[in-house]
Amino acid sequence: MAITEIEDEISNIIEKNDKDSFIYDFLGVYDIPKATITKLKKGINNLADVAGEVYLKNKLYYKQTDKNLMQSFTDVKAKVDELGTKPRYIFVTNFKEVLAYDTKTDNTLSIPFERLPQKFEFFLAWNGIEKADFDKENPADIRAAERFAKLYDVIVKDNPNATRKGLNLFLIRVLFCLFAEDTDIFEKNLFTNRLKELTRLDGSDLDNFIGQLFSVLDVRKEDRPVDTPSWLADFPYVDGDLFKDPHESLKFTVKSRKLIIDAGEKLEWDQINPDILGSMLQAVASEDSRSHLGMHYTSVPNIMKVIKPLFLDELINEFDKRKGSYKKLQHLYERIGKIKFMDPACGSGNFLIVTYKQLRQLEIDILKEQNKILAEEGSGKAMMYLPSVTLDQFYGIEIDDFACDTTRLSLWIAEHQMNIKLRDEINNAVRPTLPLQHAGAIVCGNALRLDWEKILPHKKDDEVYLFGNPPYLGSHGAKQKKTHKEDIKVVFANLNGNYKGLDYISGWFMLGAEYINNTNATLAFVATSSITQGQQVFDLWNKILNLNIEISFCWEPFTWNNNAKNNAKVTVNIIGLTSLKKANNKRIYTDNSFNNTFEKVDNISPYLTNHSTIFIKSIGSSISNLPEMDMGDMANDGGNKAPGLLFTIDEYKKIIEQHPETKQYFKRHVGTKEYMSSTCRYCLWIEKKEYNLLNKIPVFRNRFINVYNHRQSSSDKGTNNLAITPFKFRDTKIAKEYTIVVPKVNTVGRLYIPAGLLTKDYIISDLMFGIYDGPIWVLGLILSRLHYVWIKASCGKEGKSYRYSKNLGYNTFPVPRLSSRRKKEIEGLVLKILDIRDEEEGTLNDLYGSPLAEKNPKPMNPRLLKAHQELDEVVDRAYKSNGFKGDNDRLALLLDMYSRKIKNEE
Repeated sequence: MAITEIEDEISNIIEKNDKDSFIYDFLGVYDIPKATITKLKKGINNLADVAGEVYLKNKLYYKQTDKNLMQSFTDVKAKVDELGTKPRYIFVTNFKEVLAYDTKTDNTLSIPFERLPQKFEFFLAWNGIEKADFDKENPADIRAAERFAKLYDVIVKDNPNATRKGLNLFLIRVLFCLFAEDTDIFEKNLFTNRLKELTRLDGSDLDNFIGQLFSVLDVRKEDRPVDTPSWLADFPYVDGDLFKDPHESLKFTVKSRKLIIDAGEKLEWDQINPDILGSMLQAVASEDSRSHLGMHYTSVPNIMKVIKPLFLDELINEFDKRKGSYKKLQHLYERIGKIKFMDPACGSGNFLIVTYKQLRQLEIDILKEQNKILAEEGSGKAMMYLPSVTLDQFYGIEIDDFACDTTRLSLWIAEHQMNIKLRDEINNAVRPTLPLQHAGAIVCGNALRLDWEKILPHKKDDEVYLFGNPPYLGSHGAKQKKTHKEDIKVVFANLNGNYKGLDYISGWFMLGAEYINNTNATLAFVATSSITQGQQVFDLWNKILNLNIEISFCWEPFTWNNNAKNNAKVTVNIIGLTSLKKANNKRIYTDNSFNNTFEKVDNISPYLTNHSTIFIKSIGSSISNLPEMDMGDMANDGGNKAPGLLFTIDEYKKIIEQHPETKQYFKRHVGTKEYMSSTCRYCLWIEKKEYNLLNKIPVFRNRFINVYNHRQSSSDKGTNNLAITPFKFRDTKIAKEYTIVVPKVNTVGRLYIPAGLLTKDYIISDLMFGIYDGPIWVLGLILSRLHYVWIKASCGKEGKSYRYSKNLGYNTFPVPRLSSRRKKEIEGLVLKILDIRDEEEGTLNDLYGSPLAEKNPKPMNPRLLKAHQELDEVVDRAYKSNGFKGDNDRLALLLDMYSRKIKNEE
């Protein structure tokens, strides 16, 4: 049940005003069985023996009273203290006030009876939810978004011809008025009370009320017409362009009027978090996002991972160093008022809002320290407060117009909250919220088609920071539509090289690099790991780094999530770029649950390792003299159109039942899908003399005809030439004893590549790679964590899988000289892994798990994981005697070895 539904149910119970049934109706809102409540009402399980009291074991001791509330509460608590098993809650009311007590947490609730709907979460333990956990979900923001979702739906339904812009603007303006009347911008409850007092219950004149109000909020009081209704006199001048455009006339009803009033009376607007609310309001106006209401906003800790290393840590360090010097602090104070910030994919403004609040807090801290210095000097001088940080330092680009409006609104809310904080912490430092201040520029448009320099002009020495979380949209699959591909083409059209395989986010990195080139501006964007893996590394970073750009800091891959439940799991990096501000101490950050640590390094490669800049390039043979790897055998039989040389298990069984003499001509056929699910198909594997025999059997003859027709009709001459042998695969590689097999794709999040061995009775498809009769120790290398780390970097992702490449991954993999003893040790551990696979239940998909699956994530089989880790210890020591600190350490060494091998230094 949604928050607002619970609140409304409790409101209905209060309005019902049935004192005798109140507590039973109230319990019915929570997850207490109806049968239990019915028995309680009949007195069957009511353990209290006093009229007006209800005692439900483990749950509640309730008392209604017309006497002194505190005394009644004290009496009940004394009773409860004597009980062996205590109820979770004590609840006492005289229907004017409520006194409640949580016996587990010692929390107390003391409120007017009418405020009970807004405090329903106090009793959520009945639903198995602790209040502390509920509070983490930012209930004030979810309440606001849910109520506005209801209002928005009703307004849209009642106004089918209204423009989206008009609806969204109405929503934003009403929200501001509700926030204003609850936070001292307006008089307390001014908007809600006037609406209740001056409009009809049926809502028929509400549009006129709204139109009149909105029209004066953009006019100074002294400039308002003389015939302005007197009831508008108490409303101040707002400005900020929020009420500049005329109100679009709307139809209102009993329901929509009540929903607006409920939003004013039932919400605590002073508890709103603007960085979260903006995203949720955007979801209100977007049907695609409505199901994610309250679930997909960027958490403050994740935003801090971007802005702290980009600029905030340095500013705070400067503040600490300047403590004790009024003059030096004043220089810092003036500096932070000149910095400019832009999020070129700002959404509803999360990054801008968090940054604004952090800078305002630093401003307050500087003022407090200066006040302290003046007091210690005893000069009697009073500090004059002059604002430093203002909204006109903040810029954004966003393609959705409503998101732009919510960004401006959220910035205003953040400004007012920080103004209140300033007033509370610094004497005589009053900063009025009205009239609203203008943000630098929140531009509605396609960031990849706009000139960022025109939006935020900057000179060479200006202190400017770009940041954000642009859209990812990988180059493959359905996510990147035609318009997205055209955007990327526009960004990269004047640059040599391939751009068609780039993720959409690459456009932001390219435009950002061009913007900061040869200036003191810097940037940091959140990005999926794919732009630092595979072919994209060369295609993107070769262009960026050639612009006199360096990677100044980065975060190793981590899961980007938010504070809410059911958040999507996306593995990302954060990458910071600089040009003139050459970073002497570049930093690679590591994310863990205890502390965010970093390593200072001399250089950060495009693979985000501590290594010189180098690009892994496709090569035709192994740089480490490993045995040749081949793609599996392609049938090229047209099987997608008509059955050819491949057979399902059922087809195979049916044929050999009818023609048992043909069983000898079949082999098991395996591609990645069959291999990972521990199944197979069958294929014909014959020569000319067998063909002459089988061609007399209709079922085979029809298949040979299908293969011939497919090959003959192809536009490819090589395929045409194959038509003369319709009984054979295009490729006919086969092992003498066994094949080391490697799947072409491996699910993201797995710890290892589930390579293996198949006997000569298997033919592997072109969706697998094979090393025919290769040494077992080579399989050990492929099964190691080291090799998987290399494949992730060199081959990269396609969709939700890493795609194995012979030329980019296997042939480029650097291997040290291995002794015969080491090879034998590796072989033994490989055989152990293969034995465990056979002994444990489940397919390879089951055994290797799917840790990052959105539904039913599954870890790797623990016994198999332990065996792989034993193999890792041996393989790791072959590369580095004291082992590795982690995957980034592994990749750094591999890149160094690769660099030396291709330079023939080893």
